[in-house]
Amino acid sequence: MSVVATPRDGPLVVLASSRAVLTLPDDSLILSPATISMSPVSGKIVSIVPAVLPKSSFPPSVTYKDYSPRVLIPGLVDAHVHLNEPGRTEWEGFNTGTRAAASGGVTTVVDMPLNAVPPTTTLEGFKVKLAASQGQCWVDVGFYGGVIPGNADQLLPLVEAGVRGFKGFLIDSGVEEFPAVSSHDIALAMKTLKDAPTTLMFHAEMIPPITDSVGDSVQQSDPPLAPRGELASYQTFLQSRPPAFETYAVEEILSLAELAPKLHLHIVHLSALECIPILREARARGINITAETCFHYLALASDHIEDGDTRHKCCPPIRELSNQDRLWEELAADDSCIRTVVSDHSPCTPELKLLPTHLQTLDVDEGVEDTFQNQAFIKHSDSGVDVTLPRNEPQPKIQVEGAGDFFAAWGGISSVGLGLPILYTAASERAEQGEKVPGLVDIVRLCSQATARQVGLADRKGGLRVGMDADVCVFDEADVWTLRAGGMRWKNKCSPWEGHTFRGRVQETWLRGQKVFQHGGVNGGFVGGKPVGRPIVDRRTA
Repeated sequence: MSVVATPRDGPLVVLASSRAVLTLPDDSLILSPATISMSPVSGKIVSIVPAVLPKSSFPPSVTYKDYSPRVLIPGLVDAHVHLNEPGRTEWEGFNTGTRAAASGGVTTVVDMPLNAVPPTTTLEGFKVKLAASQGQCWVDVGFYGGVIPGNADQLLPLVEAGVRGFKGFLIDSGVEEFPAVSSHDIALAMKTLKDAPTTLMFHAEMIPPITDSVGDSVQQSDPPLAPRGELASYQTFLQSRPPAFETYAVEEILSLAELAPKLHLHIVHLSALECIPILREARARGINITAETCFHYLALASDHIEDGDTRHKCCPPIRELSNQDRLWEELAADDSCIRTVVSDHSPCTPELKLLPTHLQTLDVDEGVEDTFQNQAFIKHSDSGVDVTLPRNEPQPKIQVEGAGDFFAAWGGISSVGLGLPILYTAASERAEQGEKVPGLVDIVRLCSQATARQVGLADRKGGLRVGMDADVCVFDEADVWTLRAGGMRWKNKCSPWEGHTFRGRVQETWLRGQKVFQHGGVNGGFVGGKPVGRPIVDRRTA
């Protein structure tokens, strides 16, 4: 029985499976058999039948594949990615960053406004970034604007230009062109954006006030106090950024929320469990605030981080197992204040991580060049410590001045495209211990549906439903594999995930009806041969 004909505007692609996570008309999600018909011309899903139909149901010209028992899910929307181009393209770029995303079933990333030069804090800076992205994106890319002191007049023009939201820091960002904001700057941003269709987000760390008399100075971009202990000890670093850094910042933001009661406020990369009751109470009072956490906070713990392993450095820091347990409990709660899970892919060159020689990656197989070749050295001031690396000729193994120093190393975890295996593996292991954890449908909600809603893309991204973009991830839960350096698709093969074994691997990624990645396929899996992703620059409406 033929149920659908080839659309008038071109060919039809049909993907079927005994298991697919579908979006129902009321936006709820369901695991169901499905046959999904997609148009690679319009880029949309044109039909979904909640059953596995045979190839004979379609005209011979139709491209058809039954993936059973692998599961079909909507492409992930990673709403927190640092692509860094232009200006710091040696850290990451549109081409490599979006290739990594595509290899992990991520079909949309939203680029953070800092670490590129210029940052996306002005309309002109946004135009420069858009120009740099042309022809390089393997998935669709949205953009955030930045909130810094003195740029309030740029915020509404950036909304009109299509940015999906704004981010500001309440503590030193690590790069001088993106300074932290004071309470005055936050208030001004809230007043400016109070009626705009956008999200105002914050890196919620600040140095707690010492006395009541110091006033607003504690919200400036002063670095944390000098460390007390061995600089290569992870515990020294962890103690230097205690949960109070996060709770004070969240409370500062909430104290100003009445200035823009309709504005969606959002806390990025929440790590401290102590923030959860504060956010819950605020939401109960009607404040429109949500939070995200990251894959690394849910699957890495300070209890297992070796001294000197600066691959694990990020801000806020990776905390204890007991803290991680509470994040999982909140994630599984029906009324959780943590609505999304993202990567916060924040890469740099390996040299800036100040890796000891035994952690420097050399066996990068799959034809990837050694990651210590042709890397730029720069000066930076992350955590308030200036570091100038020596400009020696690169060597296969290099002795790095300050190797293993958590305070001088750049903070950031590389993981874009790896989130689905990380989250699925960690959840599976916890479920085996009898814990309540998000299931596969919940993972889709957290990493696709809710992230799309957070950035105003829920009408087209993050779901399998007729009329939405035909973004599909084929996920094989039975595949058990170990990440090696050569399997990292991002530019610099440096990540704390190296050597971890995962359950589940993305087998294929489809973007707007076109296959962009196939595990084991030609061209390193990028079977289409060229980028087909698009910048998302239409004005946000919701």
